[in-house]
Amino acid sequence: MKELQYLRGFGSEFSSEDPRCPNALPLGQNSPQKCPYGLYAEQLSGTSFTAPRSENRRTWLYRIRPSVGHQPFKKCANTGMTHNWGEQEPDPNQMRWKPFDLAASDEDFVDGLKTVCGAGDPKIKLGLAIHVYSCNSPMKNRAFYNADGDFLIVPQMGTLIIRTEFGKMTVSPNEICVIQQGMRFSVAVSEQSRGYILEVFGRHFHLPDLGPIGANGLANARDFLTPTAWYENCENIGFEIIGKFQGHLFSAEQNHSPFDVVAWHGNYVPYKYDLSKFMVINSVSFDHCDPSIFTILTCPSDKLGTAIADFVIFPPRWSVQEHTFRPPYYHRNCMSEFMGLILGEYEAKKGAFQPGGATLHSIMTPHGPDKSCFEYGSNEPLVPKKVAEGTQAFMFESCLSLAITEWGAKTCEKLDPEYFKCWQGLNSNFTGPT
Repeated sequence: MKELQYLRGFGSEFSSEDPRCPNALPLGQNSPQKCPYGLYAEQLSGTSFTAPRSENRRTWLYRIRPSVGHQPFKKCANTGMTHNWGEQEPDPNQMRWKPFDLAASDEDFVDGLKTVCGAGDPKIKLGLAIHVYSCNSPMKNRAFYNADGDFLIVPQMGTLIIRTEFGKMTVSPNEICVIQQGMRFSVAVSEQSRGYILEVFGRHFHLPDLGPIGANGLANARDFLTPTAWYENCENIGFEIIGKFQGHLFSAEQNHSPFDVVAWHGNYVPYKYDLSKFMVINSVSFDHCDPSIFTILTCPSDKLGTAIADFVIFPPRWSVQEHTFRPPYYHRNCMSEFMGLILGEYEAKKGAFQPGGATLHSIMTPHGPDKSCFEYGSNEPLVPKKVAEGTQAFMFESCLSLAITEWGAKTCEKLDPEYFKCWQGLNSNFTGPT
């Protein structure tokens, strides 16, 4: 596959033309009476027209046919995705899932989508869902779009080759991508693939504010990559458009490819990011910093400083704190914490927490290092050392209280009933008076 070209930046104003059609972008206006090359002008809005300019997101697409040229949508089978948060009784226990199964038969990306947990309602544009995917076949003459919100996709196994209306991108383990609300895309794979998805309803991800860190650090805007324009002009091929709307899947047929955008300009785009480019901030004196210092992207709520969803990683880094218990501390949190493991071993849960698996620590449910991690952290030599080498764990954190789906609790058969036992050996070390 020819090396793909990308545009750099986050939230920037971009423009791109397929080099086969130079000067395809109209000059001086968005919707001329006749577009170059006989194209149609179509605007894709990611915010309301009257959103503040600093937050306004939209892109103009110049395409061979308008996207409205399809047959009526019909509800289609939905084998794993749901926003029915009442399927299971509430359960505040710590939860750990063994690695989710790989696709056993020919399954493409849409076929392999399963919902683990979530909260809220896409009809009121407030909430989130956490899904996993497994696939081993490309989406053949199929495209998917999400009318409910944005997909943040975290591959754990296998490289995804993603066609979008904006162009192509590849996303491998230790990279992420965001396909924003309404954007049509198709996923191809050449091997067994598995990963995680964080979906936020009706809102978009932002870079976190840096505050006293300064102007630079964490995930730098210049390291986010957006595809460049690429089109295909295919007719009479029988293309299926699958839309996710109010938590349900719908299908419509059309006789041409939706990936026929010859040129585009705007700031509402898909993008990818390489997690190895994250600039880690950490303590160089004492104590274990709060994990918010590892935030890559955030989706803010209406409450200042509180997120509908944060995407946080735990990357390789130096640990140099003095007279400090260096592993993560024991914690009860007003936020929900869903963790996944892309590769390696997570420092506080070595062994049983495996790549392709997950944990959920619900609001105010205690969690922290297991017994062996506590004993090592309490006695290790406090010399400078590299931690989490060859490892990449991540967390989806939310202010919402997440409900488990029936698939996540029962159907997947991956929930580990023995998880609580990893803390049972934490005996009293108290030396004071009884």
